[in-house]
Amino acid sequence: MEDFRGAVLAFLDFAPCHAGLAEQLADAVTQHATPVGSGTVARTQRIPIERRAESAVIAWLRHATTAYDNMKIPRIKGKRREVRRMLAEQSRRLLEKYRAGQAVDQTCPLHRALSNTGSSLS
Repeated sequence: MEDFRGAVLAFLDFAPCHAGLAEQLADAVTQHATPVGSGTVARTQRIPIERRAESAVIAWLRHATTAYDNMKIPRIKGKRREVRRMLAEQSRRLLEKYRAGQAVDQTCPLHRALSNTGSSLS
């Protein structure tokens, strides 16, 4: 689990001014993705840990920072994959703000999502 958390932190690569937030996000993703029986990509050994960490972060962000869970996606072949790809790009753009050290406020979707996990944000 510690190796996975380290891989999540490496993927996040937040600027030093957002290091505390990176730690909280890594904890949230690790707690969600690593329990036995979770059925998440984090537990598979078929792909490198770096890709598992990336996939777990993007999945966590999709569920925690977007309306994905409430979306009505038509049952058309490839549509769900298309929506997930679009939301993944949205999540990557969000992460870039933190990697670049940009100022973010409490209305940021990531900040709000971590507030909802019960983490104390700094």
